[in-house]
Amino acid sequence: MGPHFRMKKRTFLGAAAVAAAALPAAAASRPSAAARGPALLTISGAITRANRGALDPALDQMMKKHKASFEQAFAADFAALLALPALTIHPTLEYDSKVHVLRGPLLLDVLAMAGARTGPETRIVLRAVDGYAASISAEQARAQRYIVATHLDGQPMALGGLGPLWAVFDADRVPALAAKPLAERFGACPWALYHVEVLG
Repeated sequence: MGPHFRMKKRTFLGAAAVAAAALPAAAASRPSAAARGPALLTISGAITRANRGALDPALDQMMKKHKASFEQAFAADFAALLALPALTIHPTLEYDSKVHVLRGPLLLDVLAMAGARTGPETRIVLRAVDGYAASISAEQARAQRYIVATHLDGQPMALGGLGPLWAVFDADRVPALAAKPLAERFGACPWALYHVEVLG
């Protein structure tokens, strides 16, 4: 490998790193009607708005593996989530027993993008990339003020950490949960959230 090739490679990688670092800021400033980025969250089930078709068993490999099934769905990218009003919470996390700052839109606001019906009987299945799933009621999501966290301590959450999305609430502010050990507070809060199914 000659020096010219290495220089081109370094230049390309440097430009790519700068572009990647600029993505969150660019996403925050562009309107939701702008060109769509890759889907981070797919919402299916009892929805009235869709922007994608049926699950493709050849290309939707993770959803197929996790036994998801739908004829249509709503796919949200990072910019669409950032365009929603954000809520900031300060829960003590089980992983390090420290208070952290989490920010993101309310889960019910995210579901409203897809025209989800969230009545008293509605169940919401939250699915993570590792296949872990939790089922909560729409009333629970409303009462506990679940958010779809996009940021942890002011930074976008990385895939491979707790992100890029985390369905979570401030368990410190829910007396019945605050009295429990930390390890028992977040069982219904899948991190690396990528699919939500609305049953109602």
